Amino acid sequence: MARLRPLILASRSPQRRAILEQLGVEFAVVVADAEELEAGPPHEVAIENAYRKAHAVATAADPETLVLGVDTVVCIGARLYGKPEDEAAARATLAVLSGRRHAVIGGICLIENGAVRTAAASTIVEFRRLDDPVIEWYVASGEWRERAGGYAIQGRGAALVSRIDGDYLNVVGLPLPTLLELVPDLLSP
Repeated sequence: MARLRPLILASRSPQRRAILEQLGVEFAVVVADAEELEAGPPHEVAIENAYRKAHAVATAADPETLVLGVDTVVCIGARLYGKPEDEAAARATLAVLSGRRHAVIGGICLIENGAVRTAAASTIVEFRRLDDPVIEWYVASGEWRERAGGYAIQGRGAALVSRIDGDYLNVVGLPLPTLLELVPDLLSP
């Protein structure tokens, strides 16, 4: 069955765009102007933020359009580690994650014809023990900017990670298997 409706990605994330482009999925990008939660239970925060992004775009879109909102949350237990505001916050976040396991929660929201579907995926990431020179090297790269948890696994941040358990693309920014469960015909020609 072919996917006949257009898809809008309600995100400014270049990583999410790249994943969809790599798959050959046709979509448009409309950046959502939505206030995001920064505290609360991690799964709920990820889903709520994905909903807020999708809803902000869906209200102005054709109802027949499939709107995709996505949010990524990094946490240890109930403690969220968002996008560091500055270099000092990036250093502090990396120091906390050093030598520890953390969860990356990817929340997805799809809105079409007023119907809302949501889901979340969780990937466990373990950092190797990071000494000060490695943290300084990474912070100096600037790659931590606009990244939940202050790192990008698909870039230099790969050097910080010792192992992952779960969906790699979820850590990059789009939990693909979860998305395909919600939209089985996404890859249809």
